[in-house]
Amino acid sequence: MKTPRRRAREFVVQGLYQWQLNPELSATTIEKNLQENEYFAKANLELFRAIFFGVLKDKDVYATQVLPLLDRAVEEVNPVERAILWMACFELMNMPETPYPVIINEAIETTKTYGGTDGYKFVNGILDKLALSLRPDEVRMKENE
Repeated sequence: MKTPRRRAREFVVQGLYQWQLNPELSATTIEKNLQENEYFAKANLELFRAIFFGVLKDKDVYATQVLPLLDRAVEEVNPVERAILWMACFELMNMPETPYPVIINEAIETTKTYGGTDGYKFVNGILDKLALSLRPDEVRMKENE
């Protein structure tokens, strides 16, 4: 059973994927398209909007955070996995109330559902490094538990 927060994140990824393939679509149009899915009503709308519109507003900030951690050109990263990395980066930077292991786990599970076969390993590696960079104190405290 998927939680409303998990569903929100999955719809964020779907929306960011649509935006990457059709950048001429407005975020509002993409949201309206997603709302046609019968399961959208079960998603946490507040979380969806915070992340989706937040990533699109400052996508370059999140892309810049992720870029140095990639082992390949950004264009070679699967658009689903790129969307998941942006989403998780947004959460790591803007949602300190959500523990970083939760953010990483949600990203991994979403990648297992929508990404490539071993994409979750790639996403996990990037997000572990990103969490250490963005939340060093929290990571160190968790390591010392």
